Amino acid sequence: MGNRHFFDRPQGLTVADITALTGAESAQAAPASLVIRSVAPVDLAGPSDLTFVDGNRFADALTKTRAGACLMPKRFADRAPEGLVVLYTEQPYRAFVAVHRKLFPQSLSPASLFETDGIFEGATVHPTAKLESDVTIDPGAVIGPRAEIGSGTLIAANAVIGPDVTIGRDCRIGTGCSITHTLIGDRVTVHPGCRIGQDGFGYTEDAAQQKIPQTGRVIIQNDVEIGAGTTIDRGGIRDTVVGEASKIDNLCQIGHNCQIGRYCIIVAQCGLSGSVTLEDFAVLGGSVGLAPHVTIGRGGRVAARSGVMHNVPPGETWGGYPARPRMQWMRQETALARLAGGGSNGKTTGKGSIEKD
Repeated sequence: MGNRHFFDRPQGLTVADITALTGAESAQAAPASLVIRSVAPVDLAGPSDLTFVDGNRFADALTKTRAGACLMPKRFADRAPEGLVVLYTEQPYRAFVAVHRKLFPQSLSPASLFETDGIFEGATVHPTAKLESDVTIDPGAVIGPRAEIGSGTLIAANAVIGPDVTIGRDCRIGTGCSITHTLIGDRVTVHPGCRIGQDGFGYTEDAAQQKIPQTGRVIIQNDVEIGAGTTIDRGGIRDTVVGEASKIDNLCQIGHNCQIGRYCIIVAQCGLSGSVTLEDFAVLGGSVGLAPHVTIGRGGRVAARSGVMHNVPPGETWGGYPARPRMQWMRQETALARLAGGGSNGKTTGKGSIEKD
């Protein structure tokens, strides 16, 4: 398929740069000329790559790696091949991510696909829209009446920004997004294909099934990231809110009037019914469904593929369908496995329920 790269090749970092950035300790005097130019898995890395090992899964591959340098705990030192620059740290993956971010900062958020500088002549900007300096608008984008966009913000190709929408500074609005009835803070990233601010799903519960007006807004606070294809409905008679620094994965549905707190994590394919509340630091595993008006308390966690019908108290982990406290869920799963004759001990650990990967 050819040797084409989609991100600029970095100038690289010396081993000294990496130790200063990560706090890792070099096991030996590194060659002054050694420059790390990229990152790679331990089994695929080459002489100018940095890799890492943080567990037994890839410990055997470490003995045969061709990497230039490797971040690892000291317990793997005896497996390092001759010539490998060993960098000791008790948190190798976190250090690896820090280096990866430094080498490829352009990978962290959507960029202009047309490599536009400023406002492309094919973009449509209403004369009443207000754009600060250094705004980038790609071909096919539409900026509606009275919309306001802060400096350093990118509106990518074919994105549509509706009337009176405000978008703060240093934001990234990906290709093909539509944003209406929304106020967005600073440093917000919206990945391609999102639909934000359309009306929520509300009808009267009678034979007429009359559509209920949705006249609220969407409020997205600073440093939020929203994954590709996610939908966030505007409120009915109150606002839908996504709190500061919360992260929403791809293909999620956030219903009208939802209140999402600060630093929440919502993994892919979650569905939040209308008027759900997530308090600060709540975490939802993949494909979690929440019934209307449910509250997940501060720091509460819900395991993947769970159905939440009742409030989750602060700090608790729930799972299952219907969701229930973790230990109760595990005991019930164990009992069910024994009744069905599944396995010799019928144990279930529930590990990996929260994490996406």
